[in-house]
Amino acid sequence: GTRSAVLNTEARTVEADVLSRRCVMMRLVDFSYEQYEKALRQSAGAVVIILPRSISSVPQDVVRQFMEIEPEMLAMETIVPVYFAVEDEELLSIYEQTRAASASQGSASAAEVLLHTATANGFQMVTSGAQSKAINDWLIPSVEGRLTGLGGEDLPTVVIVAHYDSFGVAPWLSHGADSNGSGISVLLELARLFSRLYTYRRTHAGYNLLFFASGGGKFNYQGTKRWLEDNLDHTDSSLLQDNVAFVLCLDTLGRGNSLHLHVSKPPKEGTLQHAFLRELEMVVASQFPEVKFSMVHKKINLAEDMLAWEHERFAIRRLPAFTISHLESHRDSLRNSIMDRRARIDTKALTRNTQIIAEALTRVIYNLTEKGAPADMQIFTDQMQIQQEQLESVMDWLSSQPRAAQLIDKDSTFLNTLEYYMGRYLKDVKQHHVKADKRDPEFVFYDQLKQVMNAYRVKPAIFDLLLAVCIAAYLGVAYVAVQHFGLLYKMIQRLYLKTKQQ
Repeated sequence: GTRSAVLNTEARTVEADVLSRRCVMMRLVDFSYEQYEKALRQSAGAVVIILPRSISSVPQDVVRQFMEIEPEMLAMETIVPVYFAVEDEELLSIYEQTRAASASQGSASAAEVLLHTATANGFQMVTSGAQSKAINDWLIPSVEGRLTGLGGEDLPTVVIVAHYDSFGVAPWLSHGADSNGSGISVLLELARLFSRLYTYRRTHAGYNLLFFASGGGKFNYQGTKRWLEDNLDHTDSSLLQDNVAFVLCLDTLGRGNSLHLHVSKPPKEGTLQHAFLRELEMVVASQFPEVKFSMVHKKINLAEDMLAWEHERFAIRRLPAFTISHLESHRDSLRNSIMDRRARIDTKALTRNTQIIAEALTRVIYNLTEKGAPADMQIFTDQMQIQQEQLESVMDWLSSQPRAAQLIDKDSTFLNTLEYYMGRYLKDVKQHHVKADKRDPEFVFYDQLKQVMNAYRVKPAIFDLLLAVCIAAYLGVAYVAVQHFGLLYKMIQRLYLKTKQQ
């Protein structure tokens, strides 16, 4: 991306022939990577991409095209400032006027171009902020909580993880509904369901449940990495040190008719993670036959800078882990896009996926299959059913605000609300903080993520030039007229005197 932010230049649209040192305005519905590259090649002063208020109103092919372009925009380093703005009536009026002025430059007649250029109104785009600079003391918070199992001290632990942060080409517009608002929604609903089961002695299972809402997921799962280091390397006693049955990571679960269990190493028969895989397959086949389920095996590639899925952080530390998602590939552009909005979430699919995970997890923890429970027996019904209304309200809350890691600190309203919500159902809820390593940071945050841009209505520079020419011509004509009038006056005066003498 760009590290530049300051702007003071004239507005144009891509229809103009010359874009150099101009602020190029584009609407999302007309956006293409070729136009974007054209602006960069011509050394534009800035690029402003105008987004509609409702993404659902944009044709799906346009949304898909932009989502495919976003990774390249993020990967390309450029000195040209790139802004995103949400459209309103005034902004669209500025765009249409600028577009009309830009299109007229392609007229056949040079005189027409000159006349239109001289008489047209233009806009000077000016930002009021300062230049972006690196933040050296950033902090990434996470939240953990637990439900303690019933029985001896050395109980196996099931860890349930989802990262809460979002990502996209513009942090303030990154709402991350599916990735990973849906994962956090499922995590909170599982916390609610199992807290009720763990309230009564007859349904209190012999497993510890550890819930972790991680931060920095979009930055190579930084919150999870440091959490593991603190629990495995710097602590004498931790639920992660002794007897971890498996780690279940929740990611992008808000739509589609497929579920995929992503693993770094296929689970061995006889292990609890293998039992969970079999329970997932059985629950899907017997209760939700419309869902396509599969296991996706992908080895960890340590040569790559970024890990594919969150479970790989645990697998590197030799903890059995997997990620469940409706996406078949970690490279899907949906995971890192500002187009990932609430309108793209299918609440019924989210509720169904939550039930599938809850049913399979419960069958494993309570060993129901071995006890003879039928495959089509639904556990969460009546008073214990999945609450679709609650999932909807949580999704509305999560997707109503940007959750880019750069925007969230330990005192943010979002994090305090998340901590409070987890505290309603879990014990020992607390924050875990990741601080920047100033000597060798793995990534760098920058400030000035939001700028105020003012549009001033101005005449073009050629108007001033023509006005000066007209004034000079007027003064010249006036001077000549005065000179001629003086000569004429002298001639009349001489003629009068001569006539009088006669």
